[in-house]
Amino acid sequence: MSGDFEVADYVVLALVLVGSSLIGVYYAWASRHKGNSKDFLTGGRSMTALPVSMSLTASFMSSNTLLANPAEVYRYGAIFGLLFFGYVLTIVITSEIFLPVFYRLALTSTYEYLELRFNRVTRLLGTVLFMIQTILYTGIIIYGPALALSQVTDVDLWGGIFSTGAVCILYCTLGGLKAVVWTDVFQIAIMLAGYLSVTIMCVNLQGGFANIISDSQQGGRINMWDFDMNPQRRHTFWTLTIGGTCGWVAVFGINQAPVQRYVSCKSIAHARAALYINLVGLSCFLMCSVFAGMCLYSVYKNCDPWTAGLISTTDQLMPYLVVDTLTGSPGLSGLFVAAVLSGSLSTVSSSINALAAVTIEDLIKPYTNLSEKQLTWLSRAMTISYGVLCIAMAGLSSVMGGIMQATVTISGILAGPLLGLFTMGIICPFANTKGGLTGVVSGLIVSVSVCVVSLISPPPPEMTRPLPLTTDGCNFTTTGSLNWTSPTAPTEPSTITTTAPVQITDGIHLHSVSYLYFCLIGTVTAIIVGLIASLFTGGWKERVDSRLMLMKEDTILYHTFTFCRDRVMRRTGKLDLIMNGNEKSGDTNPAFSDTEMY
Repeated sequence: MSGDFEVADYVVLALVLVGSSLIGVYYAWASRHKGNSKDFLTGGRSMTALPVSMSLTASFMSSNTLLANPAEVYRYGAIFGLLFFGYVLTIVITSEIFLPVFYRLALTSTYEYLELRFNRVTRLLGTVLFMIQTILYTGIIIYGPALALSQVTDVDLWGGIFSTGAVCILYCTLGGLKAVVWTDVFQIAIMLAGYLSVTIMCVNLQGGFANIISDSQQGGRINMWDFDMNPQRRHTFWTLTIGGTCGWVAVFGINQAPVQRYVSCKSIAHARAALYINLVGLSCFLMCSVFAGMCLYSVYKNCDPWTAGLISTTDQLMPYLVVDTLTGSPGLSGLFVAAVLSGSLSTVSSSINALAAVTIEDLIKPYTNLSEKQLTWLSRAMTISYGVLCIAMAGLSSVMGGIMQATVTISGILAGPLLGLFTMGIICPFANTKGGLTGVVSGLIVSVSVCVVSLISPPPPEMTRPLPLTTDGCNFTTTGSLNWTSPTAPTEPSTITTTAPVQITDGIHLHSVSYLYFCLIGTVTAIIVGLIASLFTGGWKERVDSRLMLMKEDTILYHTFTFCRDRVMRRTGKLDLIMNGNEKSGDTNPAFSDTEMY
């Protein structure tokens, strides 16, 4: 399948790489005389809502979104779209609980909060967990576009990995956070254009939007509403809403990369607006993912390339579709690969910049007396170092299974206990250092245990419920070609993968819970154990600085309530006795006057 790129495709791909690099060069030149380490890492707290919101969307709508999510819909159905409810709850919780505290403290590193609230050991533990999580996660994200490139071009897997990492290192090192944010704005447009190019071609190929919906309906892919509360089930309303919310709050609420972005806004109003505009972007990409998955099924409903052995994993379905449908359209294949590459670049650059920030703020600044100029150059050196390390970690992705599940698994194991720790610190005034450390370590042990046992003994098919796939419509010829532009025929072309009805067992085993609950398990364990340990170690005697806690005045909900209460009281005449700062007196009664009384 490789080697189908034309000159126009390579030109489109090159333009994206050059454009991303030039943004870094511009911001390096613009800040050459006035930059310091804080400006390099936080953008000088001068960003506005719109570019930050687009950067938030681009940072976490990665190659995972363009490659893995449509494949998930292809195999398990459009129920994946219920993650929308998780997105909504995530943005509300982040805006109301975490954003006010972090913005008020104006922290460069999120984990600096842990030292202010608990102690330095807690801060170092949080920093180390974040660094491990981010390096592993970033390796997976680099692997995504490299996989797409190796599928549709002559560039081998490691060539794609190296090119992605090298461009990220270049513009992150030169331009800092401002370059990362504005490059994200450029890349999100490329991502959207690449998605639309594939889906529009599929709609034309299949004879219209209605035919794709009809094919998906007949194939069981329109399975939107499933309220089964069994935690073993892979995707239900509850796993996607509750588990999805917890997983994404661990990203937007406490992860260094998004916090670093909305703290860079010039006011808390801009920061909140950025979060809610970002919700629109997240929802648009989710809908695109679901529809792209339906397009995949409509095209391959009679000849599944994965079952037929034409691709090795379902993550290669979208690149394979591109080769099938866009080969005759010069530049469009390059546009899709550029979209996947942009998704990876935006996420990797965010991660590299965040790693450099926590290293400088948490591991170097507290123990040295370096000048601002030295810290700025050290920040750039850290950016290069972490870029190289993430490129090396990308090799692990090839042995970790599907891109999406590997990403969620890593994030869930390490981010869940950290989310529990931050939640205790911000909401619970009696949570102390001993309780916090005990909770996060307990949550980590439980999360790792559940994940390891789940990998050894995965959930049974009746719990994951993959939908039927078939190769009955594959038309192999004597020359070994397939009607879907395959170079070789599989050994057993008539194999059909179906899901037969299976008797569902009554028992629920902890090791086989949905992967979406991994983060929730770590969070709940950390909070419960942490609060109990705090109470047993004198937590009720804690005296916490109010700036480190969530106050009612911080929330939009409180201001909305007081506004509505005042409006109601005005209409009913039940206002207090103060009007315009002066106390009302009895002279409003026409039977009295000041003159007469005098």
